[in-house]
Amino acid sequence: MSNIYLGYHFTVEPKELGSEILVAELGEKPFESFIETEFGITAYIQKDLWSEAILEDIYILNSPEFTISYKVEEIDQVNWNEEWEKNFEPIDVDGKCHVRAPFHPKTDAEFDIVIEPKMSFGTGHHETTHMMIQHLLEMEVADMKTLDMGCGTAILAILAEMKGAKPIDAIDIDNWCYLNSIENCERNNCSHISVYEGEAALLAGKNYDLIIANINRNILLNDMQAYVDCLNPNGILLLSGFYNEDIPFIDASCTEKGLKYAKKFERNNWVSLKYHK
Repeated sequence: MSNIYLGYHFTVEPKELGSEILVAELGEKPFESFIETEFGITAYIQKDLWSEAILEDIYILNSPEFTISYKVEEIDQVNWNEEWEKNFEPIDVDGKCHVRAPFHPKTDAEFDIVIEPKMSFGTGHHETTHMMIQHLLEMEVADMKTLDMGCGTAILAILAEMKGAKPIDAIDIDNWCYLNSIENCERNNCSHISVYEGEAALLAGKNYDLIIANINRNILLNDMQAYVDCLNPNGILLLSGFYNEDIPFIDASCTEKGLKYAKKFERNNWVSLKYHK
C-alpha cells in the first residue's frame, strides 16, 4: 500500500448540513479522514483505494438542495497531525471556556476542553456549538440529568459534566461520532457520560432535566415531541443548528407542545434558543 493520498477539496452550500451529509456518505467509501474547512470539507483517500467511480453513487452531489463543487489534489505522505494543526485553532468562548486539540498548550480557562475532532463535527468552531457553550456557561447545571443529542465530538456533554451535570447521555447516529465521543470523554477524564449510537428512538422511557440538541431544523422538528416527552417538569431544552428565519417553525413546534421561550443567542445568522417546560 502506497503512502500517496488524494485530497478532495469540497465547497459545500449550505455548508453545515451539506457537509454533515457528505461526510456520512463518503464515510461509506474508503475515505479515511475529513477536515472541516472554511467553505466545506477536505476528504482524504489512499490512491491505491481510489477508483474512477468513487463518487458515482454519492447522492448529495446530485441533490438540488445543495451546491457542491470539488477539486482533487495528489498528496505524498500526509502528516495528519500537521493537517489538524493547520486547520484547528483553539477556541475561546467568553474567556471562560477554551476548546483545544491535544497539540495546543493548556490555558488557564475555567473550563479547558481537549478535543481530537478526527472525522466528526462539533469542535466549537461552528457558530451553533459556540452558542450552546454560551448557554451552558451561564447556567447552573449541577446534578441535572442531561442529554446531548446529536453529540458530534461530545464537547457539550463534556462541558456539562465539567459544570457538575450528571448522569449524562450523549447520542449520535453517526458511528464515527459515537467512537470519537467515547475517546474525547476519556481524554477529558469524564466519568458520568454514557455514549450511544442511534437516534431519537433511544429516548423511549428516558427522562432528563436538561436536553441539548444541536442538529438541524428538519431533524429537530421531526424529533421535538420525543424531546418534550422525556423532559422532566421544569426541565430545560437548548436548541441550535438552524438560522434566524427558521425560528417561527421551531418556536411554533415548541410552544404548541407546552414549552416556554426563555432566551436566544445569535451569531452570523445562526441562532440558539432556550426553552423551559
